[in-house]
Amino acid sequence: MEFKTNPVYPKAGLGSLQLQKVFVPSCAQIIVPFPKCSRKLYMVPFNRFSGRRGLRSFAVDSSLGVAGKHPESNVSSGVLGPNNIQRSSELEGQLQELFDEVKTMIKLGKKDDAVDLLQANYDAVKEQVESGARGIEEAAVLDVIALGYMALGDLRTVRSLMDVLHEIVTELKDDEMLLDSILMHMGSIHAKLEKFELSISFYRRSLQIMETKYGSKSSFLSAPLLGMAKVLDTNGRATEAIETYQRVIKILESVRGGESEELILTLCSMGNLLMHEGKTLDAEYTFNRVVNIYRRSYGEKDERVGMAMSSLAQVKCAKGEVNEAIDLYKRAIQILKDSEQMALDDKVMEKMRIDLAELLHVVGRAQEGRMLLEECLLISERFKGKEHPSLVPHLVNLATSYSRSKNFAEAERLLRISLQILMKTVPPDDPSITFPMLNLAVTLYNLHRDEEAEKLALDVLSIREKAFGKESLPVGEALDCLVSIQTRLEKDESELVELLKRVLKIQEKAFGHDSEEVMETLKKIVHYLDKMGVKTEKYPL
Repeated sequence: MEFKTNPVYPKAGLGSLQLQKVFVPSCAQIIVPFPKCSRKLYMVPFNRFSGRRGLRSFAVDSSLGVAGKHPESNVSSGVLGPNNIQRSSELEGQLQELFDEVKTMIKLGKKDDAVDLLQANYDAVKEQVESGARGIEEAAVLDVIALGYMALGDLRTVRSLMDVLHEIVTELKDDEMLLDSILMHMGSIHAKLEKFELSISFYRRSLQIMETKYGSKSSFLSAPLLGMAKVLDTNGRATEAIETYQRVIKILESVRGGESEELILTLCSMGNLLMHEGKTLDAEYTFNRVVNIYRRSYGEKDERVGMAMSSLAQVKCAKGEVNEAIDLYKRAIQILKDSEQMALDDKVMEKMRIDLAELLHVVGRAQEGRMLLEECLLISERFKGKEHPSLVPHLVNLATSYSRSKNFAEAERLLRISLQILMKTVPPDDPSITFPMLNLAVTLYNLHRDEEAEKLALDVLSIREKAFGKESLPVGEALDCLVSIQTRLEKDESELVELLKRVLKIQEKAFGHDSEEVMETLKKIVHYLDKMGVKTEKYPL
């Protein structure tokens, strides 16, 4: 996680200037690794395919959020006749081979070949559909082709395929062999297309089919339920999503037991959502379960335990239990170091160091926190070189730390290095330059070099207005800092009021009329109006 420069509205008085650069851990993002499901979803028979080896069934790519072996591969012949099982197995092989071949072509950079293969198969199935064949077999092939185009990132073609597939599955009866798998894939794809209501409807129909076949407590239900929960969450229906996750947990506990690793995916997903909803006690219980499951399965020193501990540390942070969070982070980092399963420059490790550094600063242990920030910088220098732009966040973070300790001279040195690096790698009007530049303006202000600070603040304002728009939060931040600088330079008070009115408008839009930020800016405006002897323009506080 990078330290960020947030919009600041100083509270210590009109002459003060401080960028509140907080390196607060992102409690909404939990970084426990999800185990890969070992099961596959299978499709149905169809023989009219093109391609070097024909079509084949597939395991849905993890990016689509669907996984799980289709239960029908384990159903006895009393449910599916021998001929149906044989037909299914034949197409499973064909579809898997097609999907694997497409993925291999993409991985090797042969995207044109992948498109040709998918198009050839589409032409074949399109001919069948146009001749009146609109059964489960045609649906199965269209499904796999759509997944292939998803892997290519061709959403336009995917949308077209989904329209055709939607028409076909709408006419199919629920007892069609393996229709539930196709519906799950359609649910996942429509979620990627941001058609959330359609996505939920496909997941729901798939779930209903599986409940009829296998009962309401079958572990096979976990795949459509998890897909549906994810979409409900994305669509802002958090309560329904949590209830859905809880149902999955209850099913898996009854089938696999309360300490099964199969619970991890659901526990982590629900924990993330609980954190986002501010239900920290429930999130803490959830992530404690994750830690305990990994600990029992792999031992105290396994890297998965370390990752789970870092997630629990974020929960502790959200609860305000900072010292407990610090202890968990330290233990997690040590476990990961000792396991040697993660590279020194791994982004997850980097984020953990920075989150821990922020907490150490919060409790007044700045020197310890600074050592971690220096470690991040040294690691980046070692693996990327001393002029790589990835060093800039670490330089800014260190400058932030030194500024907190009132060592503005060292902060200035670090910020100038970061600017030099960026100016060699991005255009002069690139907005990324403005973040260290505004920090440098603040540092120069604190060193009482106000003219230099003003010039930088004006440059930042100009770049951000072009990049983000004149009513954006980054512009509001630059304006607010500029007001403080120009106040000490004794600039015209009427001009300062106009700048503050711009800040106020931005804050009201972003934070609401009754927000603390708005109140602070109103106080400043009233202060200047009083000094100017203007009474009629006072704003209500």
